[in-house]
Amino acid sequence: MSIHILKCQKCGTYTIRDKCQKCGETPVPQIPAKYSPEDQYGKYRREAKKEQLKEKGLL
Repeated sequence: MSIHILKCQKCGTYTIRDKCQKCGETPVPQIPAKYSPEDQYGKYRREAKKEQLKEKGLL
């Protein structure tokens, strides 16, 4: 059995346990998407990221 690092979506804490020790929420795995040079949706992902940064005032 391998151990994976999990991240709580509510408070942002990293853990290997089934429940976050800070807030009690269930953490999710932090596995990045596989890279593909033929990324069909990369354009849309970059546009969404740009919108998020504009909303936060960082761009």
